[in-house]
Amino acid sequence: MAISLEDIKNLRACTGAGMSDCKRALEEANGDMDAAVEILRKKGAATAAKRAEKVANEGVIATVVADDYRSAALVEINCETDFVARNEEFSSFANKVADVVLKTNPSSEAELLSAEIDGGTLEAGLNELLAKFSERIGIRRFERVDSFDGFVSDYVHGGSRLAVVVEVAGAGEDREAVNQLTRDIAMQVAAMNPQHVNRDEYSAETIEKEKEIYREQLAEENKPADIIDRLVNVRLEKFFQENTLLEQSFVKDSSKSVADVLKELGEETTVRRFVRFNLGEAFDSVSTEAV
Repeated sequence: MAISLEDIKNLRACTGAGMSDCKRALEEANGDMDAAVEILRKKGAATAAKRAEKVANEGVIATVVADDYRSAALVEINCETDFVARNEEFSSFANKVADVVLKTNPSSEAELLSAEIDGGTLEAGLNELLAKFSERIGIRRFERVDSFDGFVSDYVHGGSRLAVVVEVAGAGEDREAVNQLTRDIAMQVAAMNPQHVNRDEYSAETIEKEKEIYREQLAEENKPADIIDRLVNVRLEKFFQENTLLEQSFVKDSSKSVADVLKELGEETTVRRFVRFNLGEAFDSVSTEAV
């Protein structure tokens, strides 16, 4: 009988097994969902039946940077408990996934799961973890950052729950100096969570929304109507300075802005983009901006 994609997804949701394993199990069970769950459990591909209600909000974020500093990868691997997140085997798997993303640049989760790792597929490795730890484990997101003429570096915060990759361009060829600078900027992004690299990247809608908020605030403060527009612009300027990477005060020296620090390696030095993964955050809060 024909097995629908919806059935495969439903089986995967309640077992945590891979798509291909779910498809084969449903075919073997002639479409019987309960029988397919039992088949997966016997094969060790499913952790347990009916685990869809479990929340996988623990885990780690792993990064890897190429030897030439031209590319890097980030991945977020989720699990249910901190006990598993701190397990060495789980962390090792996350690092291997990051390495696969760096080397193969997969365009989808299915492509990533089919990649070769340790003599088998990455999906098989994931299933081994599922069987061993008996809890929901999944690859939540991944991204690769490439730079053809710049420099890429990363920063992973303690506990591997927050990581940043930054691309810097125009910084010259002093690899040691550029690496230190790029890592410092990555730490800045981790600590200060800017929304964009520069103010030109804010949409007109975002700026207008901020202005509207400030107008309402000032009206509630009973500010004179003839100075509200000026005060709105003052507050908008502060918003840019606090939320725009190049305009933020440098965390290692508050007397300088990030732009000031970048120029110490050359007038043309700038940040092209950054990617910031914070464990469990909503996808739309991740910054991935390019100049």
